[in-house]
Amino acid sequence: MDGHIQRAERPVPLLTAPDHQGHPPHAAELMAKQLKGANAAVRELLLALSVGFALPGPLPADLQNKFVSGTVEDLDALVDRAEAAGLLRPDGTVVGTAQHALLTATPTAKVHALQRELVTVFASAGQPLGNLARELARGGLADPRVAAELEQAANAVLENDPRLASQLYEEALLTGADPLATAARRAQAAAGDGELDAAARIIDALLVSPDPPDVRRGADVAASVWAQRGMLARGADVYSWLGPGRVGPSAPLAAVAMIGAGDRAAAEAFFRPDAPAASPTLLAAALVQTGQGILASLGDKPQQGISILIHASDMLNSAGTALPLPETPAALAALLALHSGEPHLAETVCKAAAAAGQGGNAAQPRLLLLQAWAAMMQDKLEDARLAATEAAKANHWPLVPRDEFMCAALEVGLARRNGDVPELLRAWERAREAMLHTSVDLYNLLPWGELLIAAARLRETRRVAQYLEDAWKLLGRLGGPALWSVPLHWSAVQAALLNESPADLAPHATALARASTHSQLAAVLATAGKAWVSVLAGRFRTADVESAARLLGAVGMPWEGARLAGHAAARADERRDMMRLLSCARDLHPQGSPAAGASGAAEVQAGTGTDAKAGQPDASGLSEREKEVARLVLEGKTYREIGEAIYISPRTAEHHIARIRRRLGAENRSDLLARLRLALGVEHSQPLNPQQE
Repeated sequence: MDGHIQRAERPVPLLTAPDHQGHPPHAAELMAKQLKGANAAVRELLLALSVGFALPGPLPADLQNKFVSGTVEDLDALVDRAEAAGLLRPDGTVVGTAQHALLTATPTAKVHALQRELVTVFASAGQPLGNLARELARGGLADPRVAAELEQAANAVLENDPRLASQLYEEALLTGADPLATAARRAQAAAGDGELDAAARIIDALLVSPDPPDVRRGADVAASVWAQRGMLARGADVYSWLGPGRVGPSAPLAAVAMIGAGDRAAAEAFFRPDAPAASPTLLAAALVQTGQGILASLGDKPQQGISILIHASDMLNSAGTALPLPETPAALAALLALHSGEPHLAETVCKAAAAAGQGGNAAQPRLLLLQAWAAMMQDKLEDARLAATEAAKANHWPLVPRDEFMCAALEVGLARRNGDVPELLRAWERAREAMLHTSVDLYNLLPWGELLIAAARLRETRRVAQYLEDAWKLLGRLGGPALWSVPLHWSAVQAALLNESPADLAPHATALARASTHSQLAAVLATAGKAWVSVLAGRFRTADVESAARLLGAVGMPWEGARLAGHAAARADERRDMMRLLSCARDLHPQGSPAAGASGAAEVQAGTGTDAKAGQPDASGLSEREKEVARLVLEGKTYREIGEAIYISPRTAEHHIARIRRRLGAENRSDLLARLRLALGVEHSQPLNPQQE
């Protein structure tokens, strides 16, 4: 053949015209463009290798026929010439610039024809295309065989890597996959990667089609998306539309959504607790037990629901699958435990499920937030903050509305328990925004109860009134199940106490007393409610208050118990009673005592106004205890309120403040407030209660 292909040792002529970016063409690109005439066979070989064929073959049929007929020299000679020209690497791959030039200069129809022939070669050999399928799809090749392989690859990673699955499904569409046939799985992948809007659009297109394929999966995805949006009732509507005839193995999920929306009759029409699982698999059994557990929670023995749901959670952990669910069995088990006064159990269930990846990445924030809520109930506030922070950072997307609402309510609860009014106000503003993006369902009553109490504390009850009315209506439609109702009644009792409204308190106190026959928690809360009323009325027996406080600690509410004992101590007439109640408060809430970290038997030296933290001032001139008191002073709290907040007597609080004045050299109250702001090194707003203590 003539010498149109330049050998590596010969000078390569450069074209004078630069490319569109002003750069001269690469030598390999120039050589590729010169592959004409006698060098056409080299070009044909390089083009075949550029589209994916590999040495030593098989190669395209047309080129193979030329070898057989002798029309062109043998393969080894063509390879040698291409390598010598610098167009082919020793490993048999075409130099990148030459490959680009060949593919650009060749008509698209011819390139696609070669690619289809390549797919046939792989199919004949029974070999998967692998990453080549993705390259062919991105190159615009329409071929059902490539689409099928991409779909299979997406199906294989759908539960473990939804982001990759989304990419593979989109590439399958590029190469000719049926958009409707893949819609449910594409929506599942999008939802699993936090793309709720994209998932909703895909599902909408599926559900409005005349005969939607894979419709049960589509309904599961839709219900899961609605639940994450904080609108569980819309998910129940999807299952109602699907109907019992098409719901199949998703019947337990329909029951979860419908009960959560307050429609028990519809749930029972879809799911019978005694119905066998659709198959003997872990997954099928886990789903059936999820439905059984949630139905059991509505009965007279709701504790059975906890054990059933824990079994379901364990099985789903073992199955290792991440299905679209309106609620995971672990979340439901944790909710039942929290509503039953067993926060430690809720915490362990959530930790195990999160470690197992139950529900996939989309479910992780929910599990972490429930874990945080359980820690808050147990007065482990730092653990609660850490879990909440972990929930917010669990995924690359922001918290979905359901989880954002719970996180905001959790912040409110933490601020309220810290007695931090500025932080409570900031958390309340976040919660006000979050509540506008969600609605009431059975599974978010705990956050609504916390917001009810905070609203009463901040005189903002009107902000939550309509939501609480919806909550009572929902519980009424379900027959007022004790397990789900009792904590909300307790929240209403606390709100009524804060509002000093006996008329509002009475029906909830009555409901707690009535539920006491079926609920240990209700009995404890009814007793605590009576104790609170007696304390606020100034007519209480110390032994009764202490007993009620310790009972609250026993059902996972140590902070509430300590608060009750602290309030009673501030109102005790006898010093002996005051000391007894303060000791009880410290036992239940060691963080608030002067001997934090020591045993619960720390004593307050109320007569002298000193405590364990008072004697170690730092550079600001104040000890840690004095700083704690100073912050409360800046919030406008009275001696009594300071004592209740940190479990010291009003007289001790008075002594602290007097000593702080002496140390800072303050001449009057205004001077003291100014010096406190400077000493604490932070900006504080004017106190809410500017009265002199």
